[in-house]
Amino acid sequence: MEGCYINTHLEDYIQNLYKFLRINRPEQLTIDNIAKRLNLNIYYGKFSLRFGNDLVIQKSTRQREWQLFGHEVGHYLRHCGNHLTLHRLFLDMQEWQANHFAYHFCVPTFMLQKIDYISVDTIMNLFNVEYDFAVRRLEMYQNKLYKEGMNHVLSKIQN
Repeated sequence: MEGCYINTHLEDYIQNLYKFLRINRPEQLTIDNIAKRLNLNIYYGKFSLRFGNDLVIQKSTRQREWQLFGHEVGHYLRHCGNHLTLHRLFLDMQEWQANHFAYHFCVPTFMLQKIDYISVDTIMNLFNVEYDFAVRRLEMYQNKLYKEGMNHVLSKIQN
């Protein structure tokens, strides 16, 4: 079933973003490195938010700050509008999208695919994320592999 993984639009978007930024290895995935390349100003405070090119990241552990950075970059790159005037359902959708974006931004699929043995510990150590984040990202990746593999098998049966 190797070779049947099809990227989602978001996976392609993030891969192309990192290619544009000339980032292709996990050790390049740092707040300072990416903020500099995206011309973002980073501040640390009591909560996280985005205002134009300014991102405020809630002060926490390095792992949590990286994950929050991914969330706020998702808003920066993919959303517009004033959160104070958005309908609650639209705001909820944007928050869900930014959370989903963070998983793929912080632990990019194209980098996962280069790893021989993927485990929660490997993801935590290589991508500087928390345990729960690594567990969820591994589940997302494995579910996609399983789904793509099943689609491949079903298409062979039908033909």
